[in-house]
Parts: sequence; C-alpha cells; structure tokens
Amino acid sequence: MGLTIALDAMGGDGAPDIVVRGADLARTRHPDVAFRFYGDGARVQALLDHYPKLHAISHVHHTDVVISGEDKPSIALRKGRGSSMWLAIDAVKQGMAEGVVSAGNTGALMAMAKLALRTLPGITRPAIATVLPTSVSECVMLDLGANIQCDDRNLVEFAIMGEVFARTVLGLPKPTIGLLNVGEEDLKGHEAIRQAAAILREIDLPIQFQGFVEGDAVWAGAADVVVTDGFTGNVALKTAEGIAKMYSGFMRTAFRSSLAARLGYLLARGALNKVRMKVDPRRYNGAMLLGLNGIVIKSHGGTDSFGFANAIGVAVDMVNGGFTDLITAEFEHLGRFGAPVQKVASS
Repeated sequence: MGLTIALDAMGGDGAPDIVVRGADLARTRHPDVAFRFYGDGARVQALLDHYPKLHAISHVHHTDVVISGEDKPSIALRKGRGSSMWLAIDAVKQGMAEGVVSAGNTGALMAMAKLALRTLPGITRPAIATVLPTSVSECVMLDLGANIQCDDRNLVEFAIMGEVFARTVLGLPKPTIGLLNVGEEDLKGHEAIRQAAAILREIDLPIQFQGFVEGDAVWAGAADVVVTDGFTGNVALKTAEGIAKMYSGFMRTAFRSSLAARLGYLLARGALNKVRMKVDPRRYNGAMLLGLNGIVIKSHGGTDSFGFANAIGVAVDMVNGGFTDLITAEFEHLGRFGAPVQKVASS
C-alpha cells in the first residue's frame, strides 16, 4: 500500500456505518490506500465483514472513549486522550498514518490536532478551509471558524496556505488570491485587512494577489483563494448554505404547485440534476485544518458515505501533493515570515 489514512470511526451522526461505507467507496477510487479505524472494535469489525476487500487493507483499534458533539474543546482535551478522535490524530503524529479524517466535533478536533501535531514553522494559527463551487469553477475559502479575530499576519499566512492548497489539490498552476472585504477600493475595510493587502502586494513569493473581493464576487469566481477571518468566513458559509436550502425548497414547492409545473419538472429534470450535482455539498465535503504538522480533514457530521469518501479523497490528494512540505518550504523561503511582515506593515 502506498499510504495509510487514520479514521475516527465514531465521529459524526452516522458513525461508524458511514465511516466504513465511505472508506469502501474511497478504496475503489484510491486503490493504493490502507486504513486504520479507531473506535468500537466490535461494531467496526462487524461492518468490515460486509466489505472483504476493505477488510483486507484495514486495521481496527478498539476504544470505548468517544468525543460527543456537545463536548467543549477544553473538556475534550481533559477526557479524550484515549478517544477515537485522539488516537486517530496520534497515528499521524507517530507516523503510522499520513492523514486523519474525522466527522466529529470540530472544536475538539482542532484543539486536539493542534496539541498533538503542533503548527508548522512560521505559522502562528491553523485555519479551516474548504472548497466551494462558483459560477465558473471552484474556489477555496479560509478561515471558516478556527480564528474569530485575526491580524494582518494571520490573514497573510492563510493566503499562502490557501494558495499552496489550490496548486497541490485543485491543480491550479497560478491561483489568484482575494481578501474578502466590504468593497474593492483600497481604503475599504478595517486596518488588519488593509495591512494584509499591502503585505501581499509586496511579498517575496510568486503570488497572484487580486486585491479585495466582495461577498457576491466570491460566487462569481473572482478569486481562486478567498481569505478572511474565521468570524466572517463562518457567517458567509452558513449564509450561503441557508440560501441554497431555501432556494431548493422554493423549487420543490414550485414544481409541485400544479400539473403544468409537474410536467415542466419532467422536461427539465436532466438539467436540474446537473445543477443539483454541481452544488451538492457532499462533493465538497472535507474541510482542511491547514497549518498543522500533518494532514487533518474534518468531514461534515451529517454527511453520508459518499460525502465521507470525498473527505478521504481530500486527505489523499493533500498527501500525494506534498502539501505539508510545500507549506514548510514557502515559509522557510520567507525566513519564518517575521521580518517581511514587520518591514511592509510599518512602511
């Protein structure tokens, strides 16, 4: 086997069933991957018995300790050292796996991963990133909730990490970067975002900085990487998800409103299915915890096996793309980043 992915078998609403089924789907897409499952050994083994090929490339490690969705990060850190989440993360730390995927508690996952793996040299804070559909292609947005308040240095770090992700995983040779702001003009926004823009314009890296982008421009594909603080990013993401659900509800209601509407649906079903596939959140499942000394992927807790398989795919792509090494090289090139930030920010 080429690489191993550690799985928190007990994280998420449908665990461990969707974790095992998702791993089997991922196995067919990535035949060079093996798995280490951490969780209720008896339940996981019983599920693996239905998937002989997956069983042959899997190791199961039993634990009775599970982090719940309601546990605060501080509580999870105190009680969770032997939990399925902790053991899966520790497998990466110990070199037994190249990446970890969990659909469990986001705050606990971030806290445990940061404690166990630490951040990469030159990075002060890890960030949560995800891939989103746009009208022209896809973009990666970060941070989505790990850091409520950010200074200019944090935003620039996010930009560099997002740019490397777009190159290694999305396959974009020269991804463009935009800072999410309330306007495109240079004088718009708070001081931290204006300072971050100044740094990105002068930084000694081959970064394609577009400037500021507004919220509507994100979905129009104005930039391949959209950078913001965790508060704004999380609000933007949840707002977009809510609008998508509302629009879907309106469509269902409209097509059920009359016989003519039902006939119209039958005629348009092929086109509607294409749209549904384009915006299906399961296709974009797998938020990345960027900036850690290891690959950590957060799957949506309510996803199904198809979505979980996609989250595993993100981990595999990041490992194969050498994401961690590339991030380290970028920050080493900047001399751990401190001097360039101070030089530009004070000018």
